[in-house]
Amino acid sequence: MRYFMRLSYRGEPFHGWQSQPGAVTVQEVTEDALSKVLRRPVKIVGAGRTDAGVNARMMVAHFDIDDPVDDLKRLAASVDAIVGKDIAIQDIYPVPSDLHARFDAVSRTYHYYAVTEKSPFFYPLSWKAPASLDFEAMNRAASLLLETSDFTSFAKLHSDAKTNICRVTHAGWHRVGGADSSCWVFVITADRFLRNMVRAVVGTLVEVGRGKISVEEFGRIIERKDRCAAGTSMPPQALYLWEVTYPEAESANNVEQ
Repeated sequence: MRYFMRLSYRGEPFHGWQSQPGAVTVQEVTEDALSKVLRRPVKIVGAGRTDAGVNARMMVAHFDIDDPVDDLKRLAASVDAIVGKDIAIQDIYPVPSDLHARFDAVSRTYHYYAVTEKSPFFYPLSWKAPASLDFEAMNRAASLLLETSDFTSFAKLHSDAKTNICRVTHAGWHRVGGADSSCWVFVITADRFLRNMVRAVVGTLVEVGRGKISVEEFGRIIERKDRCAAGTSMPPQALYLWEVTYPEAESANNVEQ
């Protein structure tokens, strides 16, 4: 039987989502906890691969076991109790055996948080931005992403991606908490993301906001299909995998907003 697991995590203690030799990852810690509770080796497949230090408000993963689980709430609570304080297991529920956490996801949304005033509360999980950033210009540049299909300029060099084609359906900066708030969030939704893509996009938009490049130059950077032409990759602690959606009614896209 196949089950979906919905979880969240703080990225700072981990070397990303995906298991790898000699590094502590979210996948490894979660698999170990699940295997201990079920008393058998269990492998999980995530909806994506967040980089080291990147957070997830909502990650979805699937796993297969031969025997049905009678009490899924108890299973989720038991796994949650041993994964540690930086991971939270929200839910485990059955899905059709052919529903794949990664390949059947229809969209993913990321948030990148920036604050323009120093804060002792937000700094561990946001980026301290210059107060002079031109968010209006950044949004004009971000709108070009909706007209883009090839994101090679924002793709990590020498990755194992077979294609750099993505379909972005939303991209923009929004002020959080009212007109006087110093907190901004960049929201981007696409059918898929390349490794390091969001942080590279944000880094290049920040160059627009600082007046170092124009909106038109941002468009030309996209057209060049050259990672070296784009801006620097932004710090990971401010980035969150925010939501993953699926076509099935029983999927994991109905979390509280």
